[in-house]
Amino acid sequence: MKPNIIFFDIDGTLLSEKTFKVPASAKEAIKKTQDNGHLVFINTGRPILEIDECIKELNFDGYVCGCGTYIEFKNKELFYRSLGVDLSKRIVNKLREYHIDAILEGKKGVYYDDDVNISSSEVLRIKARHINVGFYKGQTFDDSEIDFDKLVIWTNEDSDFESFHKEFENMFEFIHRGEGFYEIVPLGFSKATGIKYLMNRLDIPHENTYAIGDSTNDLSMLKYVKNSIAMGNSNALLFDLVSFVTKDIEDDGISHALKHYNII
Repeated sequence: MKPNIIFFDIDGTLLSEKTFKVPASAKEAIKKTQDNGHLVFINTGRPILEIDECIKELNFDGYVCGCGTYIEFKNKELFYRSLGVDLSKRIVNKLREYHIDAILEGKKGVYYDDDVNISSSEVLRIKARHINVGFYKGQTFDDSEIDFDKLVIWTNEDSDFESFHKEFENMFEFIHRGEGFYEIVPLGFSKATGIKYLMNRLDIPHENTYAIGDSTNDLSMLKYVKNSIAMGNSNALLFDLVSFVTKDIEDDGISHALKHYNII
C-alpha cells in the first residue's frame, strides 16, 4: 500500500491569521497522520527561509516553497530555481518605474525597498513582522547580488500596473490575491508542479494525493490533487471548486478534514 500524501498551506490553513499560532488540534492531527504511515508536506508561496519555528516544530516530511520553486524532502533539497541577478534587477527597475510596492522573496533572502519608497501600509506591516520574527536580514532592492524566486506586489493610485503586467506577462503568472494585490510566480511553476514533482519522485499515485488550503494561490494545488479541501474560513471562490469544505481553522478544521477522509 502506498502512503497518502497531504499538502498543507500555511497562512489561514495551519497558522491562524488571528493568533499566528497553530491550533493544538492541528498539531495533534498532523502527528497522528504521520503515525498512521502517511506523508505530510507544507506547500506554500513563502520561501523556505520564511517558515515559522512553530511550523518547523511539527516535523513535516518536506516542503514545497515559493510556489514550486523550492522542494525539500527529509531535510534534503531536491529542487531549487531562482530568477538570477539580471532578471531580479530588471524587475526592481520596473517596479520603481511603475510605482509598485513589492516584497521580493527567495531562498537567499527577502528584499524590501527603503521605507521612504513604500506607499503600502500592508508592506510596512509585513516588513515589521519579518523583522520581529527574524526573517528579514536587511536586504534591499539595491543589493548588488539581488536574486529572488518570486514576488508579491501591491498597487496604488500612482501605479501603472498595466505596463508592468505587459512587461512580464510572458514570463510570469499573476495570481490575483485581492484588491491591488498580486502574487507573481515564474511560468511553469506552481504549488501543483511541486506536487507533481514529488508524486513522481516518491512514486505516489494520484488517488493518494490531498491538499488543504484557503486562498486563491492554493487553487493550482487544489485543482491538481485527487482530494481537495478548503478551510471553512477560505476565500469563498474555493468552495465550489473543492471536494470537501472543512471547518474554520479556529474550529479544528484540519482535524475535521483528516477525520472525514479516515486519515486519522
